[in-house]
Amino acid sequence: MSVDYLLHESSVGYAIYKVRMQADTVGNRLKEVQEQSQDLAKFGKMVELVSFAPFQGASQALENANLVSEGIVSDYLKTVLEANLPKASKKSKTTLGVTDKNLAGSIKAAFPYVECETSDTSEVVGDLLRGLRLHAEKLLKQLQTGDVDRAQLGLGHAYSRAKVKFSVQKNDNHIIQAIATIDHLDKAVNQFSMRVREWYGWHFPELVKIVSDNFQYAQLALHIKDKKALSEDSLHELAAIVDDDEAVAKAIIDAARVSMGQDIGEADMENVMAFAERVVSLTKYRKSVGNYLVSKMGIVAPNLAALIGETVGARLISKAGSLTNLAKYPASTVQILGAEKALFRALKTKGNTPKFGIIYHSSFIGRAGAKNKGRISRFLANKTSIASRIDNFSETPTTKFGEALKAQVEERLNFYATGEAPTKNEQAMQAAMNSVLADINVDDPTAGAAEDVEMADGITSAATEQKVREKKAKEEKKKDKKKRKSDVMEVDDEEEDKSEKKDKKKKRKSEGAVDAEDTPKKEKKEKKEKKSRKSIS
Repeated sequence: MSVDYLLHESSVGYAIYKVRMQADTVGNRLKEVQEQSQDLAKFGKMVELVSFAPFQGASQALENANLVSEGIVSDYLKTVLEANLPKASKKSKTTLGVTDKNLAGSIKAAFPYVECETSDTSEVVGDLLRGLRLHAEKLLKQLQTGDVDRAQLGLGHAYSRAKVKFSVQKNDNHIIQAIATIDHLDKAVNQFSMRVREWYGWHFPELVKIVSDNFQYAQLALHIKDKKALSEDSLHELAAIVDDDEAVAKAIIDAARVSMGQDIGEADMENVMAFAERVVSLTKYRKSVGNYLVSKMGIVAPNLAALIGETVGARLISKAGSLTNLAKYPASTVQILGAEKALFRALKTKGNTPKFGIIYHSSFIGRAGAKNKGRISRFLANKTSIASRIDNFSETPTTKFGEALKAQVEERLNFYATGEAPTKNEQAMQAAMNSVLADINVDDPTAGAAEDVEMADGITSAATEQKVREKKAKEEKKKDKKKRKSDVMEVDDEEEDKSEKKDKKKKRKSEGAVDAEDTPKKEKKEKKEKKSRKSIS
């Protein structure tokens, strides 16, 4: 199919070009088109600028760039196309070459008389659009040298900033990075702690059996250093390290006196202590990152954190890629999120599919019985999906819904254990909504009930107006239907009356015809009777 016009969307505006080549020529000279698109002199003869509509500012350019990336036809682009594309009939349609496939579909839906071609459907269109991008600065004579490059750089920075700073407060990228850092730190701290135990164990092997915590062991190694320096005076200092447990501190001092470990030189001891100090600092940093994750989850996903915990909730967000993606997933996907290998292995071998993935680390599944683990994981995934959607689409963070969902899971566990009927979901959610509305009224007593409901539901004023319009439109449609029915009924009644009148007329005519037929017979009878009477007389 030949192409008539080309749409070039750039950082400076929209440009529409007319293709001068004939349809047969374009189809048969694909290599020539590719070669000529590289040469400005030859390519300038292939296309002709019809119209150039520049953007009025950086904000309009960014708005149109976002719409084009989503495949939506903006009002500005719609106006440009309406003004410059010829109004073709159904038989002869105009063909427009477009870069983006989704944008081509939107243009075709907005303009039924326009057929769209992309580089996927036509290689010639791809080469022509490539030539426009290459020579755009020279073809648009209204621009000066360097305008296109500066506009591209500015628009690219603005577009990237808008994508990154979509929501500063509710940015889940920090949660994904924090949980990944925690995983790496946990692995590193465990490996380093085992190395400290093994290295310092040559000097004081009995300490491993007395203290099992890695952080406390590294702190004790830093404090004790040479075991021969321990005495009764060190009891309180050791007890402070082991959570004020004097019995453990006393056992450490007693073990140091009869220890079978070998002596270590000063240089070796310095290296051991330096490594133990690294372990202590890494463990402290791990705790600070954990606290940061808890605070961040309280802002971004408070209901999810209240339901399933900060760590498990952060792992779900990280696995999904973002809180928005997690909110889009159905509960069945959330249930097995993280168990993809087991799922595909089960599908391949036709075995049993996994019942849970990351949510297995939740305390609810651990508390459930062996028979109920699958059921409680399905129920927990359902509540997790609800909590993630509330967090993603709500404007003000609150933990009321997460606490209500957590109470429902607790009641379901109790139901599996004792058979006590749990609270219905409708009642639990209504109670949570009432508590949220009560908090809003306490914070802002002057706020009206309607505004509170809008804030709780996350409905904007524009959305409410749209709902009112839709409601009015529905009522008008109902009225029109009733009016049409009444009109039809009246028409039917009139037709019935007409048909009845016609039937009566026919009946009368038929009766009149019968009477007309009967009158000569009566006259004959009367004549016969008269004759008979005369003959008798």
